[in-house]
Amino acid sequence: MTEKLEKLFNMPVSGVYQAYLKKVERKGASESDLVKVIGWLTGFDSKTLKKHVKDGTSLKNFFKSAKLNPKAKLITGTICGVKIQEIEDPLMLKIRYLDKLVDELAKGRPMEKILRSEI
Repeated sequence: MTEKLEKLFNMPVSGVYQAYLKKVERKGASESDLVKVIGWLTGFDSKTLKKHVKDGTSLKNFFKSAKLNPKAKLITGTICGVKIQEIEDPLMLKIRYLDKLVDELAKGRPMEKILRSEI
């Protein structure tokens, strides 16, 4: 694994969470919307998510303890110029799933579509 990937995987989820929160709030979404989206993907309730953020859990351990939503495989598209379907590293795929969901939230996409409810 490259040093760059290792650095990303060991990054505390708190930093990523704060960046996501700023992004969605800037676009008019709420923290509760963000918590709902992260919870949908990871299976974490609000309390568990906040504990991971507070404790500075690494992205690697955050996703290791997550129970990924079976509908996550329905998340497709491009994030950071890379097609999600082409990502081979399982942890990077989970991180990009989360990035994509947060992008959709920030763009004002309806929650039922973000959470793949209609499929």
